[in-house]
Amino acid sequence: MVRFIVLWKDTPTDVSAFERHYREVHIPLARKLAGLRRYTLSRNAFVVRGEEPHYRIAELDWDDMASLRRAFESPEGRAVAEDVAKLAELSPDPRSEIYELEDV
Repeated sequence: MVRFIVLWKDTPTDVSAFERHYREVHIPLARKLAGLRRYTLSRNAFVVRGEEPHYRIAELDWDDMASLRRAFESPEGRAVAEDVAKLAELSPDPRSEIYELEDV
């Protein structure tokens, strides 16, 4: 399993516009990504130790790295990437990371 994580550090300049766009436009675009197994959002974060919590964390799972790559190289993947730029106008500098998951 491979997980793609998007970290939205800053509270958006317009929270309702961000949330509306995220839920009405971005999530439906991402749901079209081939091979997507799971899409979760984290909210109401509480930091146990360290920096301020992220505003929002999105986690998207695929079976393997090849599936994730194919999804993001597709027209649907390019549309999702372009839409992140629109969301970044409201919450600048989103970060993303990819992890291979290991069951223990």
